[in-house]
Amino acid sequence: MSTPVLQVSQLKKAYGAIQAVGGVSFEVQPGEIFGVIGPNGSGKTTLFNSMLGQITPDEGRIVLKGEDVTHLGPLALNRRGVGRTFQTLQVFGKMSVRDNLIVAAQEHQGSLWSRMFAPSDSNLGDKADALIEQFRIGHVAHKKAGELSYGQQKLVDIAMAFMSEPDLVLLDEPCAGVNPSLVGSIRTLLKELNHSRQGSFVVIEHNMDFVMGLCHRIMVMVEGQVLAIGTPDEIRGNKQVLDAYLGN
Repeated sequence: MSTPVLQVSQLKKAYGAIQAVGGVSFEVQPGEIFGVIGPNGSGKTTLFNSMLGQITPDEGRIVLKGEDVTHLGPLALNRRGVGRTFQTLQVFGKMSVRDNLIVAAQEHQGSLWSRMFAPSDSNLGDKADALIEQFRIGHVAHKKAGELSYGQQKLVDIAMAFMSEPDLVLLDEPCAGVNPSLVGSIRTLLKELNHSRQGSFVVIEHNMDFVMGLCHRIMVMVEGQVLAIGTPDEIRGNKQVLDAYLGN
């Protein structure tokens, strides 16, 4: 088996007496879509923020492509090939969709000095146009992002995460607040991106149908612990998961 893109080992994070994450370990393989599910308060967000360098874990290691990145911040991780989306939209409402994508990649593109003297699109225009076509948002490419529907802005937000051509993308509730009619389109799009770019994704999502239809493997968290890791079929058939989380 090839070297994992991401290895999380015995990660722990406490807030006072509350153990938000209590010794979580898992791996994500190249090209794998890995889901993380669990009820509110199970530690998913704390785990995600630790992997993204937004908080520092108390114990444990995070290894990205063989490099220990446990104590690196978000910008350093981005430059090492990690992209992400947030639960809340991070688009620039007064900028066009195309410019949103270009700005999303500029921090990843060389030094400040080189960006100052680069063309206005920082040589990222072709890349932005290709993603706009892949995300099927060409008809709104030159509109201000703030003028779009919430679902369209969500697509822009996801596209921005792919502008730096990351090896690993962390998607935090990509379906949150999205019209149910668009959920299937987002799942299809992510499958296409996974196939065409051979990247790895880690997805937190409450929509069980979405996760089961998208992910190769799923980790179930309860009260900061890993309850189970397996394929969608294995998770569906796991009595502990059904009793503790799915309620069947």
